[in-house]
Amino acid sequence: MNKDLTQGKAETVLWQFCLPLFGSIIFQQLYNIADSLVAGKFIGENALAAVGNSYEITLIFIAFAFGCNIGCSVIVSQLFGAKDYRRLKTAVTTACMFSAALCGLLMLIGILACGPLLSLIHTPMEVFADSKLYLDIYVWGLPFVFFYNIATGIFSALGDSKTPFYFLAVSSTANIAVDILFVKAFHMGVAGVAWATFLCQGISCVLAVLTVYNRMKKIKTDQKSALFDFDLLKKIAVIAVPSILQQSFISIGNILIQSVINGFGPSVMAGYSAAVKLNNMVITSFTTIGNGISNFSAQNLGAHQYSRIKDGFRAGLKMVWCLCIPFCLIYIFLGKYLLLLFMEQNASAALQTGRQFLWILSPFYFIVSAKLVADGILRGVSAMGKFMIGTFTDLILRVVLAFVLSGWTGSALGIWCAWPIGWSIAMVMSVWFYHRETGKLS
Repeated sequence: MNKDLTQGKAETVLWQFCLPLFGSIIFQQLYNIADSLVAGKFIGENALAAVGNSYEITLIFIAFAFGCNIGCSVIVSQLFGAKDYRRLKTAVTTACMFSAALCGLLMLIGILACGPLLSLIHTPMEVFADSKLYLDIYVWGLPFVFFYNIATGIFSALGDSKTPFYFLAVSSTANIAVDILFVKAFHMGVAGVAWATFLCQGISCVLAVLTVYNRMKKIKTDQKSALFDFDLLKKIAVIAVPSILQQSFISIGNILIQSVINGFGPSVMAGYSAAVKLNNMVITSFTTIGNGISNFSAQNLGAHQYSRIKDGFRAGLKMVWCLCIPFCLIYIFLGKYLLLLFMEQNASAALQTGRQFLWILSPFYFIVSAKLVADGILRGVSAMGKFMIGTFTDLILRVVLAFVLSGWTGSALGIWCAWPIGWSIAMVMSVWFYHRETGKLS
């Protein structure tokens, strides 16, 4: 199921490659959405607030897993495009060793630091215990998160976007059923939501890693590949570390924003928790398509097919803007009904908070999606410095403006307005950097 992305019409190849990635991330988001949905519907508003509050901290761990994913994926893509299969295998095992060590360190930090971090972001006492419980269980499942991400990164690097889709379709659907079983039948509360995710992610991780192992065995090389290569680790780190920093600082920024939101009480927290899950489903979809464009760009960079990289940018824009239209219309006109999946009709304050959030952000999906497509190209051609500048500009603006505008307006409305401003300025920078970098390729 490996696919060479350097052959065929660029737009057709990219659509065929990225659409399963989009489907995969929709199912991936069902994990988190299911947790909030079951918590809000079957446990209560405080449980929904607790899961949402914990979610921002879990994103820090996911940032590290994502960084390992994209670092491995880009380098393996370049080697696959260059048909250097021996070093490709070495890159895979090197990435796995690096990820295992990093995961162990993060588990230790998570066990020791989650409680203090919840206190630091002013988590209300009525949701503190459930937030801590959810995080404690989540931390023990980090190896599943890491190695599943490595596996999906390898599949994408080899041009195979369908296998991760199949894994996620089954496991995320199962997660919803197990969530309801543990909460409704076994009365496990927030712990049931966390254990359901742990179990389903664990099974999908094991199956994905076994599939990667079998896929690597089928790739023939003229001589045995080394298990570890320090030079390849450095190349992986050049991509992975900025990606980790990007996602980590975004998560830290979101935690700082969460601390401002927490000051407005559990109802605003619950409304934001539900709405941000819907928003993150869209943003993560765009990010995943951007990752696919990174793989496309990296393979074509390795094969010296530079003109196809520009074709990939134009095709990527068409793809994300086609997705923006339905998401924007649905969130503006039907957002209330989606939010009611997470809460009861009588939670009027939480419902109004969520609707306001979606109304303000969704029209700007056209802006942020263009940024993420440009970022995908920058990452694929290893222009990580420029990639980081655009990312940090967006983050710093959103965090600073969230504090300033919420204080100025005296309400959460100011926080929501920070997102479009940050997105717009960062988009201009990322697209400009893309044009500069692709102009150097010849």
